Amino acid sequence: MEQETTNKPLTELDELGEFGLIDQLTTDFPLRNASSLKGVGDDAAVINHEGMRTLVSVDMLIEGIHFDMTYCPLKHLGYKAAVSNFSDIYAMNGTPTQIVVGLGVSSRYSVEALDELYAGIRLACERYHVDMVGGDTTSSKTGLVISITVIGMAKEEDIVYRSGAKKNDLLCVSGDLGGAYVGLLILEREKAEFLSNPNMQPQLKGLDYVLERQLKPEARKDIVEQLKTLGIKPTSMIDISDGLASEILHLCKESGVGCQLYEERIPIDPTTDKMAKEFQIVPSVAALSGGEDYELLFTIDQKDYEKIQTMSSDVTVIGYMTDNVGVAEMITPDNHVIPIKAQGWDHMKKTMAHS
Repeated sequence: MEQETTNKPLTELDELGEFGLIDQLTTDFPLRNASSLKGVGDDAAVINHEGMRTLVSVDMLIEGIHFDMTYCPLKHLGYKAAVSNFSDIYAMNGTPTQIVVGLGVSSRYSVEALDELYAGIRLACERYHVDMVGGDTTSSKTGLVISITVIGMAKEEDIVYRSGAKKNDLLCVSGDLGGAYVGLLILEREKAEFLSNPNMQPQLKGLDYVLERQLKPEARKDIVEQLKTLGIKPTSMIDISDGLASEILHLCKESGVGCQLYEERIPIDPTTDKMAKEFQIVPSVAALSGGEDYELLFTIDQKDYEKIQTMSSDVTVIGYMTDNVGVAEMITPDNHVIPIKAQGWDHMKKTMAHS
């Protein structure tokens, strides 16, 4: 997803105007889903999910708060903005089918820059078979603002909420955790060194995995499909956008249960482990508080344990739910009990674990 460079003069936004810009950005978005009856080009999109339940989620990204253009390529940003929204639908055990993109943009961005952003959105739509069916653009005085509304569908009986976990359900997670946060720390470190010495060379060799976890995450469509193939319906589910600790507490609160988490069971990639220690951070803390991994955290009935064992090594049982309502605890390898607290991303707090 390299950003192409060119010596041609860049096109100012006012050369196209709002409607010309919309036409420019929304070309080459073919409709792939039968449920998309009308896409871009009218006052509203028309969607027909034919008796299925419609799932809707929205996410807003603001320059300087959620992303830093110093190290975030526009094509990667577009891809991440779309995929992070798809993840919300998969977390409901549904299928994303359409997105609507809202854009606030300042005059320092060229038409070519926004083409790069939409190229990332287009790639995400292609890979996840999602239609971009509309949106809006407006001017911004504070940089770039991206708002994406995702629409999905699911059979009523397939939808999984955060509120279904029961005592003795097993707590499972896909993939590995903490990589996105460590990737962010590396990028922030390189930015600080660049600002102090613009001639420095980035120290990024061997760090591709954690950098991609931060800049270009993937939604776990594959996990949802595997669970359905095995006949496993999670009792509760959420995607990990704000850190493992926050998401566990959400499940506990909504389901009226408690949780016992085993620290040694938290899946952490070797590169994440190494770099967290280099930053003098306990790797499990990076997993608990980091966020933006977009893995799936879910609970299953104990009767499905044997089935879950047949899945790929991409799913790990990390604990179980208790009847100690609202109390979430982590058991360390030496059997110490530590209360789980949410210290990850909170959009309304002035002090946050990461940005």
